Amino acid sequence: MALGMAPAPYELRFDSGRSCLDLVATNHPVERLDSVRRLRAWLAGAGLVPPGAPLPGADQDWLTAFRELRGHVAELVLGEIEKRPADNALEHVNALAAAAPPAPRAVRTADGTLARVLRDDPACAALLAGVARDAVDLLTDPVARALLRQCAGDTCPIVYLDTSRGHRRRWCSSEVCGNRERVARHRRRAALARA
Repeated sequence: MALGMAPAPYELRFDSGRSCLDLVATNHPVERLDSVRRLRAWLAGAGLVPPGAPLPGADQDWLTAFRELRGHVAELVLGEIEKRPADNALEHVNALAAAAPPAPRAVRTADGTLARVLRDDPACAALLAGVARDAVDLLTDPVARALLRQCAGDTCPIVYLDTSRGHRRRWCSSEVCGNRERVARHRRRAALARA
């Protein structure tokens, strides 16, 4: 990726600090959950399923359900940042969080180490519950909630947890928005020097 460029549309990001926030980030700058294949990649990248989990039931309905959850979580999180209630979104997230998340278990691999697998092939509701519960945990934890920040990038709406030392993180990603800001600042200084 060239310096100062946005990530490719297919690139999934996992730098927000929570799976629910990473889900919200999947529609910026373009829709990144545009296929069941990418949803599967997101579920594995977010740690909701082990890499390579078959997910035989994953289909277009799963994709629609995760996009709907994304909208509700985004509304809730932005509501918290902007100090405005989002009761309809809260109802939806709470309803999804009521289901049991997938049950993990440890198995011995060929080399003798332990690996995490899922007890059964998870249903969509179980995976949605994992993300919805993460949102509930985040928004009901006063310490975590106080670390919510919105990216300072000019056109970036991504929300992240600022766990940096001194809580001075300004961008969702230093490599993306931070670099874009540094390049723009350099160009402004260079233009002033030429003038």
